[in-house]
Amino acid sequence: MKKSGPKKIVCQNRKAPHDYFIDEVFEAGITLLGPEVKSLRDGRANLVDAYAKIQDGEVYLNHMHITPYVYAHHMELDPQRPRKLLLNKTEIKRLIGKTKEKGYSLIPLKVYFSGSWAKVELALARGKKKIDKRETIREKDLKREMAQERKKREY
Repeated sequence: MKKSGPKKIVCQNRKAPHDYFIDEVFEAGITLLGPEVKSLRDGRANLVDAYAKIQDGEVYLNHMHITPYVYAHHMELDPQRPRKLLLNKTEIKRLIGKTKEKGYSLIPLKVYFSGSWAKVELALARGKKKIDKRETIREKDLKREMAQERKKREY
């Protein structure tokens, strides 16, 4: 069993827990070109509106924006090109079965470096309706108020 190094988070999708019910989380490697890795190390990535899609038995991450590396003049890369994710065959088969069910989609939660490898945390998620979002906000407010009350009582 390998020990992974410290995780350096590059970017997160902070709206995902607000917009989706997250059922399962997978860790996937991502295929990148040299200048893209340099941009990721500089923290120049964005997961807004990004999603994963299964095509021909392979998983691809779409609409993830990686800003082109400033000093890479020799390569012209599309910042939002589809990038292949690296998962086990059994995980891919499981995801194929789950995404065919109504309402499930694959959403990237965060991109990070585990040691020297770029990884993506991928979630199997169901979309929330407006009522569910209100309920989540209500619960969050209630927890915050309870924490404030506890702090007042301690003093």
